[in-house]
Amino acid sequence: MPFSAALLIVGAVVLLAVAAGVILRAQDGRRRSGGTVRVLAGDLPGGTLTPSVTLVQFSTELCARCPQVRRLLGDIATDRGIGHVEVDLTNRRDLASRYQVLQTPTTFLIDAAGVVLSRWGGVPDRRSIEDVIVAVPHGSMPTIRNQEQS
Repeated sequence: MPFSAALLIVGAVVLLAVAAGVILRAQDGRRRSGGTVRVLAGDLPGGTLTPSVTLVQFSTELCARCPQVRRLLGDIATDRGIGHVEVDLTNRRDLASRYQVLQTPTTFLIDAAGVVLSRWGGVPDRRSIEDVIVAVPHGSMPTIRNQEQS
């Protein structure tokens, strides 16, 4: 193989890798629809759903970005008066398949019935999460309605 052909092939592979990296990076942390996914109460720590919305974080033991997301979601949950639970997928691969979790961290915002309102793969943006929480009908979130009335 001529040197120029090998150089072109290497250049094309590098270009494709860079393009794929840029695309994947742009998708990280973006909000997506929950689709038709419904979280079962028995799959959550404690085995119950909260009466308002809940932030559900899927993580693993070796996830480097999960502690950062845990702190972020904990702060949002405290500020907004909503639930926050973390589901460790390390020994629960069945849950990763059931909820179509392809990366950790993955965050769901679920309502009182377990319906996934929104989901984020990677490190979500605080404002993106708060925008969705604010948009949830007040009947589903009595704690936020009470805060706004005071």
